[in-house]
Amino acid sequence: MSILRERALLQPFRLGQIPLRNRVVLPAHTTNFGEKNMPTRRNADYLAARAAGGVGLIITEAIRVHPSSAGRHQSLGSFTDRSVPAFASLVDSVHDSGAKIFAQLMHIGRQAAGDATRTAAWGASPIPWARGAFVPHTMGIRDIRTLIAAFGAAARRMQSAGFDGIELHAGHGHLIQQFLSPVTNTRTDAYGGSAANRSRLLREVLEAVFLAAQSLPVGLRVSVDEFLSGGITPEASVELLGQIVPEWPIAYLHASHSAYQAGYSLSTQMADMHFGPTPFVEHASIIKAAFPDTPVLAVCRFDTLERAADVVDAGVADLVALARPHIADPELVNKAMAGDHDSVTSCLACNQACIGRVELNLPISCVVNPEVGEERAWRTIRELPPIAKARRVLVVGGGPAGMKAALAASRGGARVVLAEAHQELGGQVRLAARLRGRDRLALSTEELARDLERSSVEVRMGTRVTDALVADGAFDEVVIATGSRPYKRTWGPGVPVLDIHQAIEQIEQGAIRSDGTVVVVDGEGTWAAASLAEELAAAGQRVELVSPTPTLFARITTYTKGNLLHRLADLPVGLHLLHDIESTTADGVMLRNQVTGDLSPLTGVSAIVDIAPARADDELFHQLQEQGGLGIQVVGDANSPRSVLEAIYEGHRAGASLTRDPLAVDEALSGAV
Repeated sequence: MSILRERALLQPFRLGQIPLRNRVVLPAHTTNFGEKNMPTRRNADYLAARAAGGVGLIITEAIRVHPSSAGRHQSLGSFTDRSVPAFASLVDSVHDSGAKIFAQLMHIGRQAAGDATRTAAWGASPIPWARGAFVPHTMGIRDIRTLIAAFGAAARRMQSAGFDGIELHAGHGHLIQQFLSPVTNTRTDAYGGSAANRSRLLREVLEAVFLAAQSLPVGLRVSVDEFLSGGITPEASVELLGQIVPEWPIAYLHASHSAYQAGYSLSTQMADMHFGPTPFVEHASIIKAAFPDTPVLAVCRFDTLERAADVVDAGVADLVALARPHIADPELVNKAMAGDHDSVTSCLACNQACIGRVELNLPISCVVNPEVGEERAWRTIRELPPIAKARRVLVVGGGPAGMKAALAASRGGARVVLAEAHQELGGQVRLAARLRGRDRLALSTEELARDLERSSVEVRMGTRVTDALVADGAFDEVVIATGSRPYKRTWGPGVPVLDIHQAIEQIEQGAIRSDGTVVVVDGEGTWAAASLAEELAAAGQRVELVSPTPTLFARITTYTKGNLLHRLADLPVGLHLLHDIESTTADGVMLRNQVTGDLSPLTGVSAIVDIAPARADDELFHQLQEQGGLGIQVVGDANSPRSVLEAIYEGHRAGASLTRDPLAVDEALSGAV
């Protein structure tokens, strides 16, 4: 019996006239599954899976109301009546699975990247969202009238498509908030200056939306705090809503935060694991206290339904939105209802494959859920007939790739042995999770290990596999998941050079000299160097970060990097971009500027930590290939050193192809996009 099932979070709730089966909400989040700004079958399958998983209300990702907000074709938009059938299909998919669905309407404003559409971004004022970004077109009165009409027209289309309601997005630093905020609105006309003038656009858009949406309930999403000097504060938000709520029948207030401005504020929007759970729940509390009769929706880093239930029980919010946990596990609510908490796949709050891929204009994925965006393909794969003869499979390596491959093959009917050379499963994820603020990474492999314990996989720890061991004919297939080895360079005698493994060991042993400077050479632009530098500096160690790249931590998403830089700003860390180490001396290093060729010394250096690209540990793979007679697959870092995202995906795909026709598996996945 599920105790959580009896709590208010999972009980029915009425949002105006709309009955919800529970108070759990899947909030708007970009997927990049659209095509020509229309929702696709991929969008429908993705949302339908979360609806079937038990969520009460789904809010679509932002539906842009005007072509100047499109930015790219993968986003969703409703610019003409031709969009109605596609949105109606989306609605039907969600309704068929038992959930309600609201359409979120917005204009992204100044950050609409117009490279794809060759359009100019619109803004309240000529202020770009980031250094180096284009200056937006400052909207004139005719533009404003066009925008208001576009919101109304989109609301009418959403009503025609069968949506249960509408959410108007006036937060996250998008266009309406750009008018509301003193930081982004420097106008001197009727839409700028006083707070009343800055809110004029919002009020006029609300009027158009309510008129066009007819009887549909309309919720309002706002950023309670912009986290910008001179920007919107909780007090200002309460004052604004104090004017709006009495005037309009707002169905609910979605209490979010942040502004879309490069830096710390943007990184709060999808708070990563360094923030800790529910870091901004006080915003919902503030809004609920000010407007007790209006339902309030709380959002951001509710990692578990238990935390969400606590917030509802405390009266802080009436509904709770969980985006990333539902990306990680679409069956989250169903598992809670069944009391099956121990099978939940947890969100890592890493931002690597969800918003990190959005930044690259790629469809979202998930580190721990390799089926995201490919729901129909994987359903097809599971329905394929199994290979006639059950395969005997050896998986070599107990890191994330090996564990996922073993599980997928076992669930498909194979007899699987997983051999791990060490006494612990988890591979290099165990190492990464030992660094400051990165502990949630361990959930990925801990939960895979949990699932292995419940499976039929035979796990052999402390077993180092050789080509001779495999040659005895006991297996039909071998999956090589042996990972990678750190690569360490040398620059001459003098200062000792450590790889990241050695550095972490020495940090934990207190063996790195605190009175000297540690030079961290970042050859990858990933969290490895960033986390290590922060770990050392937070302990009082002087760190000099040297990178040959022109961009600091290039592989860390902008949506997370702002908070990282915010933390590093208060620590003893020096930066040397576009520099290499030329040589070492008895107590220092000589740096070379890649642009000018100038040399500059760093003295008092006690150690160098070289975060160079790793090398695949693929010796066994090449040995077995020479023997022949076996089916061999190589996955994860043994295939090519990358990240845990690729490791888990490749393991999952390899395991499935061992028990089903591999060509049929490839065909299903090639059609997923």
